[in-house]
Amino acid sequence: MLESVKKTGIIEKYRTHDSDTGSPEVQIALLSERIGELTEHFKTHKKDHGSRRGLLMLVSKRRGLLDYLKKCDADRYREVITKLGIRK
Repeated sequence: MLESVKKTGIIEKYRTHDSDTGSPEVQIALLSERIGELTEHFKTHKKDHGSRRGLLMLVSKRRGLLDYLKKCDADRYREVITKLGIRK
């Protein structure tokens, strides 16, 4: 899980307006951070298959949000991809 301070920092960086906490950009950024943390976890715990399943679910959820954003607003999609450094 993300620390509270880290999470608020990510929300402030990717939000679209002052009270924004749930826009696709923020959700994608939070999911990307958790995916990065789990990826580091698997470098030392190779046989943790329960968490691996959770990682796959997070990746799938992020992919769905990215597809939604691409369908609704391609400019915001490209902006999020470049900010986060996600391929595709």
